[in-house]
Amino acid sequence: MKTKILLTTIFTAIICLSACKKALDLNPLDQISSATFWKSKEDFNKGLAAVYASMQKEDFTVGMGFRDCLTDNGYCQFNSGSSNDIASGNLNPSTGGFETSIYNNSYAGIARINIFLQQLTAYTGADITADDRKQFEAEVRFIRGFYYYQLYTIYGDVPLVLEPLTLQTQNQPKVGADKILTQITTDLDFSIANLKTDPYFQNYGHAVSSSAKALKARVLMFAAYGNNGTPDLAIMQQVTDLCKQLMSQYKLSKNFEDIFRDATQKGNSEIIFTVNFLAPNNTAAWDLYYGDWDAAAPLSNLVNTYECTDGLPYGTSPLTNTAAPFTNRDPRLTKTIYKDFVDFGNGKVHHPSNPRPTGYGVIKFLEPGNIPYGFSTLSQQDAVILRFGEVLLMYAEAQNELAGPDGTVYQAMTDLRARVNMPPFPDGLSKEQMRERIRHERRVELAFEGLRHYDLIRWHIAGQVLNNVKDGLFAYRFEDKFYKWPLPQTEIDKSGGILVQNPNY
Repeated sequence: MKTKILLTTIFTAIICLSACKKALDLNPLDQISSATFWKSKEDFNKGLAAVYASMQKEDFTVGMGFRDCLTDNGYCQFNSGSSNDIASGNLNPSTGGFETSIYNNSYAGIARINIFLQQLTAYTGADITADDRKQFEAEVRFIRGFYYYQLYTIYGDVPLVLEPLTLQTQNQPKVGADKILTQITTDLDFSIANLKTDPYFQNYGHAVSSSAKALKARVLMFAAYGNNGTPDLAIMQQVTDLCKQLMSQYKLSKNFEDIFRDATQKGNSEIIFTVNFLAPNNTAAWDLYYGDWDAAAPLSNLVNTYECTDGLPYGTSPLTNTAAPFTNRDPRLTKTIYKDFVDFGNGKVHHPSNPRPTGYGVIKFLEPGNIPYGFSTLSQQDAVILRFGEVLLMYAEAQNELAGPDGTVYQAMTDLRARVNMPPFPDGLSKEQMRERIRHERRVELAFEGLRHYDLIRWHIAGQVLNNVKDGLFAYRFEDKFYKWPLPQTEIDKSGGILVQNPNY
């Protein structure tokens, strides 16, 4: 039985926010709730559980694979999150899907956190010690940093909201993306200083100091590339410093697939932070979406990106077998993607009920024990948000930009590839060659974990890559203005002229 924070719905009664479907249309009823709640440490424990529960939204968890369908990795046959509209260039203030929900769900989560912090500041009960208070604050500020990271990387300039809003203050103007970045790092630095120093796998379910370090490294990786794709070396140095600290606490999971399987997630030495689920009341449709519906169908160009086991490209390697394309390949291919139907071996087979538009599906997040997959499947796999494999990739990328492909860069990539018995990179690579190798590794290692779009945007190669997709089921179109998404038109309309749309929309 997994030990998790109980992510309950009690917050509806606590702060009456679950009905707030729009991000800044916030009228928190804290005066009403304070009459019956926030009266003990246990109330704050329940409130904290509800803050964590806000992260269960599909955008941040089971929908991470759909976010890869904004890119050259996959096709979403149900247009989940309006991913097909966005990838085809139909990105405007009224597109909806991810364009609206990432914004609204982030601010709804921020609202919960701000109310929690306001009540914590006002609380004078002796049952919450100074250490308890720091722990509470550090956990929710880590989550606030996560939400502002979403807003910062997708929209850029957005409202900065750090306290509960009222009818008089609910319409907030944008601030510069630099101020959002400063707030993210301020929140995460507080979390780093005040959260427990044990690794996450020893405190599973609660963010720890290393969780905040890993998230800060990811945020800084985005910030380092600025508006032109040229890395800021001072920021890259901060990334390597954070990653070195994480390297002393975490190690790669022995088996790649164990990171994503329910039974092997708790206590896994690679996992740095998860959003947790627990059947039967808190489940996510991992097996239904990916195993039965094939909702995120990998494109053939991604499949062809996986090398042969000799480390040479598929199609170039003498091990290439076009009649059996999954043989002699990087093992991450079969641990990430299935062809035609799900087959774990030993009779664990599932034939999806929906068509496979590209011939492929995502096996990465599926639980073999849940076969056959369907509407009644209670999937409780946790969403892995931060893991050590990404840390090695961030370290290698940053250190290569700082010093070129030195021994530590090679070692990080050797370790990552050795986990799946792939050979090391050849000696003598230039900085530019190593940069491309690392980018390749990110694509195959992190496929469908929702980071491909983040990478294409921060490297400023989204137009170059997406406008040259040849195997999509529609024509891709990326314009430079898409590096920053438009704010939802509904929010612009409600603000009475206070909230200004991003340029060129």
